[in-house]
Amino acid sequence: MKNSVESRAPVINTFLSLLAFMWLFPFLFVVFNSLKSGQEYNLGNFWDLPTTFSIVENYEYLATKIDLLSGFMNSLVYGLVAAFLAIAFSVLAAYAISTLNIRGRLFWFLLIYSGTIFPFQMYLIPTFRFYSFTGIYDTKFGLIIFYIAICMPFCLFVLRNFFYTLPKELVEAAKMDGAKDLTILRKIYVPMAKAPIAALFLFQFTWVWNDLLFGMTLSKSEETRPIMASLSMLGGAGNNIPAVLLAAFIASIPTLVIFMVLSKSFEKGFIISTK
Repeated sequence: MKNSVESRAPVINTFLSLLAFMWLFPFLFVVFNSLKSGQEYNLGNFWDLPTTFSIVENYEYLATKIDLLSGFMNSLVYGLVAAFLAIAFSVLAAYAISTLNIRGRLFWFLLIYSGTIFPFQMYLIPTFRFYSFTGIYDTKFGLIIFYIAICMPFCLFVLRNFFYTLPKELVEAAKMDGAKDLTILRKIYVPMAKAPIAALFLFQFTWVWNDLLFGMTLSKSEETRPIMASLSMLGGAGNNIPAVLLAAFIASIPTLVIFMVLSKSFEKGFIISTK
């Protein structure tokens, strides 16, 4: 069995290398062409390496079209706060549902998880009307609350299932030593769940960061508009493709950084979820 796996290793590694190259190739295209000027891009071959570095000029052009920095910071706040709070609330709910002897545990789980039964697009019009009625339309608070509500069901599903795999003897031993539920959760359950929590944070942050539909629907001003909604305003910038590619590259930086920081925990969380 071991020899069979080792004999297939070169084939698997070659396939994975080709797959990685296929994913990396468009990214390199974006990076190289974002450095060119509009004239160089239009007159040359878009696969050629840049001969001039016009990144400053391209950013100045973007500044005349959209407030890229504001959209960047807004999405950073939405992603970090919404992912953190969604996971924090889900940890509390998952511990209560999986460990505490409360009535209707399955009901409460299904009630929260039922938010994923229907496509998210079905929530668009009701949410828009509710936000307009309550006065939280086009506010950062409104978007953060919405993203938390969207992220919580999946986080609860993953953490509840993970907590069920932990031995109950740990809780019983801790309670015999006089530990309260909050102490057990903070010192036993959360440290053991670092890998799935890191994977969930990466997933939820990426989803919030890449959201376009709700970001456009629930915001209208540059003060609250997330970055993807800001990039959609570049539809009339087709005559300066390098500037658009530069904006796309800038928008991809946070997810790349977070993935590199959490990559080891993400791999552990993925392995745990497949067991």
